[in-house]
Amino acid sequence: SWDKVSPTITTQFSSYGSGRFGHPDQDRAISIREGALLQTFPEDYDFGEEIKTVEVSRHIGNAVPPTLGWVIGKKIVKHIEENCG
Repeated sequence: SWDKVSPTITTQFSSYGSGRFGHPDQDRAISIREGALLQTFPEDYDFGEEIKTVEVSRHIGNAVPPTLGWVIGKKIVKHIEENCG
């Protein structure tokens, strides 16, 4: 469903057989790009042309979402500036 939170993206997200990552409107697994967008990778992020699909899905599934990393990084910098400055 489009109005529910996505399940946690794992390295198996591009396999419909895993049962968790079906597209909400179409009878298929979510695509590599859709998985990347759910993980907050930028829409134009380039995973490289020579990388196999299984490697890209592993990269996406094992990643800390970029937006989460950015938010945590900002909090760390703020803490350092306020306490160690």
